[in-house]
Amino acid sequence: MPVSKANNTAPVAELPADLTRLVEAVQGLPEEHAARIQPLLDQVVESTTRRRRILSLVQDALSQLRLDMKYLMFDLEATRRERDECQAKLRNWESDTDQGE
Repeated sequence: MPVSKANNTAPVAELPADLTRLVEAVQGLPEEHAARIQPLLDQVVESTTRRRRILSLVQDALSQLRLDMKYLMFDLEATRRERDECQAKLRNWESDTDQGE
């Protein structure tokens, strides 16, 4: 799997297609031109990789938040049903004690 020259941790396959083509084009330049452009390209590759990693983390966090919200809504509905049942029992108990007096 090809990687950028300075950033061996970022596989080019994880980059957008246009950025991958740019990396390949810079690697195909004569050394004196590539040497001037490579540090800037490495910064772009690094920032793109970082943004993708952050986006992935945000997407994971949103997925977890959605799941947590579903659990909370389920718990809320169950709590409301329990409350309504308790209130009904209390009303029945109060009416039974009122009738017994």
